[in-house]
Amino acid sequence: MEALQKTCLYDAHVALGAKMSPFAGFMMPIQYSSIVEEHLAVRQRVGMFDVSHMGEIFVKGPDAEAFVNHIFTNEIRGYEPGKVLYGLMCYPDGGTVDDLLVYREYLADHFLLVVNASNIAKDFAWIQEQAQGYDVRLDNASDRIGQIAVQGPEAEKTLLEVLNFKAAADLTFYTFSDELYKGERVILSRTGYTGEDGFELYTTPENTVEIWNRLLEAGVTPCGLGCRDTLRFEAGLPLYGDELSPEISPVMAGLGMFCKLEKDFIGKEALAGQKAGNLEKKLVGIEIEDKAIPRNGYPVELEDETPVGVVTTGYHSISLDKSVCFALVDKAYAALDTPLWIRIRKKTFPGKVVKKRFYQTNYKK
Repeated sequence: MEALQKTCLYDAHVALGAKMSPFAGFMMPIQYSSIVEEHLAVRQRVGMFDVSHMGEIFVKGPDAEAFVNHIFTNEIRGYEPGKVLYGLMCYPDGGTVDDLLVYREYLADHFLLVVNASNIAKDFAWIQEQAQGYDVRLDNASDRIGQIAVQGPEAEKTLLEVLNFKAAADLTFYTFSDELYKGERVILSRTGYTGEDGFELYTTPENTVEIWNRLLEAGVTPCGLGCRDTLRFEAGLPLYGDELSPEISPVMAGLGMFCKLEKDFIGKEALAGQKAGNLEKKLVGIEIEDKAIPRNGYPVELEDETPVGVVTTGYHSISLDKSVCFALVDKAYAALDTPLWIRIRKKTFPGKVVKKRFYQTNYKK
């Protein structure tokens, strides 16, 4: 069995008494105080997450734009440096390799791909395989970069006052800029994975530790992966392995808007067919009329107990005080307000299909 990796902030988490647990091949903090307390800190003030386990892959060279556009479902051409785009990499059958962010760097023909921690090795091998015939250089820099996500309505104020990162005030949603810290580059972006305003800071492991400690001293709440999941879920954001997989395509997951069929990319033909109606299942939101909590893998049924789907993620929402879930269901039962039942152990609980974005924040993107 392969040993678990540690991020550059591992010692900081242990010193804070975090509850540590394996995640995506890393030993990661699940919570420090409580998931509820950390969740509310992000919704109401500001919190920070160690996301140094995420993968960073640089693509450079004369064919970089053409290559990235070939493996990425979204359209990167026509955007100025400093733009971040969300999209996916797909197999020819439309299944999802990974969902990721593409940063258009300031140097010509330079791109940064930020991929999910659980997929770093797989993604890099797949990207290398697709790169045959393209004049590109690939650099998996994941081990050389630390990353902190600062999230919440006070995130911008915090970066300005604590770190003097003046670019934070000028960044719009899904853009990035360069800052300097101790003479080293910091990529500062404004994307987020919580539904709130949020920034990501990519820099050296040494700088990552120092910035974390400065934010901690300034009163920013450290947050674990537990509330990262409850926050992204309430905001309707997918998690690879639950809402996306080789068996769950972007179109099935409701992410067709990020698949630009006007261009050529791997998986286009399959996704075009799904968009045209050749789709058997769809990801939906379901609100349950009870406080029972649906979990990943629980069956979704009709009133007569006919199985029609399965839960991918479910919680009793902290912000809404309702039991809700994502579920992959037969397309015939995906319309809003369709009554569906969730089987939790031996009982079934009634619910209805609702929009997947359960919680609306006040943040104006």
